[in-house]
Amino acid sequence: MERLEPANRISPKALRLWRIYGGIQSVIITLLAAGLIVATYYFNWPKWLILIGIIVPLLEIILSVWLLPTIRWKRWRYEVREQEIELQHGIWIVNRTLVPMIRVQHVDTEQGPLLRKYKLATISISTAATVHKIPALEVDEAEHLRQSISSLARVAEDDV
Repeated sequence: MERLEPANRISPKALRLWRIYGGIQSVIITLLAAGLIVATYYFNWPKWLILIGIIVPLLEIILSVWLLPTIRWKRWRYEVREQEIELQHGIWIVNRTLVPMIRVQHVDTEQGPLLRKYKLATISISTAATVHKIPALEVDEAEHLRQSISSLARVAEDDV
């Protein structure tokens, strides 16, 4: 029997944030492509490099600003239960992870400048082996979730 998807989604503001990240990445790729086009003229390189210098930035913009953030947001789900935390994410390959509460060592919230601007935070859940993250949650929701996971992890530890 297949389990249902986790119930909770991250904030819709994540789309705007990831599109900004994609836009920054696209600007860098476009500048490199412009350098390639200029170098093609300056060094008399093959003219097909100009075509690459035009196509690659266009594909980059379409993928990293529009398509990938949309798919990423639709796939990102999480659910916190008494005994475990379930995470689902991925673009081409969908990963589903169960983190047992008994393995949780500590829970942090993170906020960079862009996250702070959009009033978002990322939750980091640390176990002995790895760190799992739930990105782009509303600040109040992230704080509530951090407290909730911390409490459930203490209860799970006390039961052992």
